[in-house]
Amino acid sequence: MISVEVIALLSVLALGCQAREFQIRNNDGGDIWIGIQGNPGQENLNNGGFILGSQQQVSVFSSDNWAGRFWARTWCDPGSQHCDTGDCGNKIECNGAGGVPPATLIEITLKGDQGLDFYDISLVDGFNIRGSITPLGGQSDGGQYSCKRAGCDAYINNQCPGELQEVTSHGVVACKSACLAFNTDEYCCRGAHSTPDTCRSSDWPVDYPAIFKGLCPDAYSYAYDDHKSTFTCRDTPAYLIEFGG
Repeated sequence: MISVEVIALLSVLALGCQAREFQIRNNDGGDIWIGIQGNPGQENLNNGGFILGSQQQVSVFSSDNWAGRFWARTWCDPGSQHCDTGDCGNKIECNGAGGVPPATLIEITLKGDQGLDFYDISLVDGFNIRGSITPLGGQSDGGQYSCKRAGCDAYINNQCPGELQEVTSHGVVACKSACLAFNTDEYCCRGAHSTPDTCRSSDWPVDYPAIFKGLCPDAYSYAYDDHKSTFTCRDTPAYLIEFGG
């Protein structure tokens, strides 16, 4: 008869074979607080957050079919545990809470349609820090968006229009989306503007997404951005996620 201890060990090993690794690196000059939120029904990895020192890297593991998002919180106060950007309720571990925009988001769905991993950089809610995601291994189909690095490498805060700037005592700490800044149906793609045909940023009074897209062409810039910002990969054992730099 197989003992309980052996069964437990076999279960752990079986889960380990299916686990995915996210290597998260801080390339910034100071501490950042990582935020992680699972999609509905998904685990909040590492209870949703931790502090990552400058030039440090840690690995976080998920199930083989996990889906969720990562972001970096900046200008965080260890005393109050409040962050100027990406805050999730004055706490280190977000534990299911999302980040307050504007924040650069890295989104991923493992084992999605046809078994593919889907990943992207989203500036739909604005920008706070450079971010990228790189598959480490995986099977590419040879396409431009297959198993390639996706990143926003421009520091948009330095080129953010004044009306979109998020300003604190630390200066311009983030760049808002037009929806966040103005909260109109047109800029937020809602109401009469809730379809791709009725919400084209080229028709807006100011084409703010064009600014984001011009600086970070890999990233989604608004709700109905083109589909060229979705990357895919198959059977990828690990992803490198980098913030700052």
